[in-house]
Amino acid sequence: MNPKTVTNDVVLPAAVIPDASDGAVLEWARMAFTLARAGDVQRLRGMLDAGLPAGLRNERGDSLLMLASYNGREEASRLLLERGADPEQTNDAGQTPLAGAAFKGNVAIATLLLDGGARVDGAGSDGRTALMFAAMFDKLDVLELLLQRGANREQRDADRRTALDYARALGAPRAAARLEPLSS
Repeated sequence: MNPKTVTNDVVLPAAVIPDASDGAVLEWARMAFTLARAGDVQRLRGMLDAGLPAGLRNERGDSLLMLASYNGREEASRLLLERGADPEQTNDAGQTPLAGAAFKGNVAIATLLLDGGARVDGAGSDGRTALMFAAMFDKLDVLELLLQRGANREQRDADRRTALDYARALGAPRAAARLEPLSS
């Protein structure tokens, strides 16, 4: 079987993907990202059944799971996790799907990712955790979920900032108030 490369780090068997002579391979991959964003579970399942890797990433390093979860597509995110998508896979900006869910304030997606293996204190290369993103953008419901799941409120990023530091700096009053009595 002749393999074909779809992205820099994903290789698919030639029998699974279209002929690359007219750019069909890239179009096929782009369709998968569109389906993940839209939450089209049926068509996405068909592509996965045909051999699409659950960890496929686009040119910005966003995985199918990152796009599905960031866009609040719970069933598509669940499908991708069931098919082996890595909830810790960061994009080129160093963000995890859980950090994206925290930024968006989506408790259902954050819960799904945590239940699917995302580390509550998982971070990208800059050290920013989902708790820090929830604090930055005053997403109190996600902040509470993360604390209940054991998030380390004293964890520091690469610049030595905590979630409370971010809440204060970005004017997130509810998050700051919630984190202040917990700080040392």
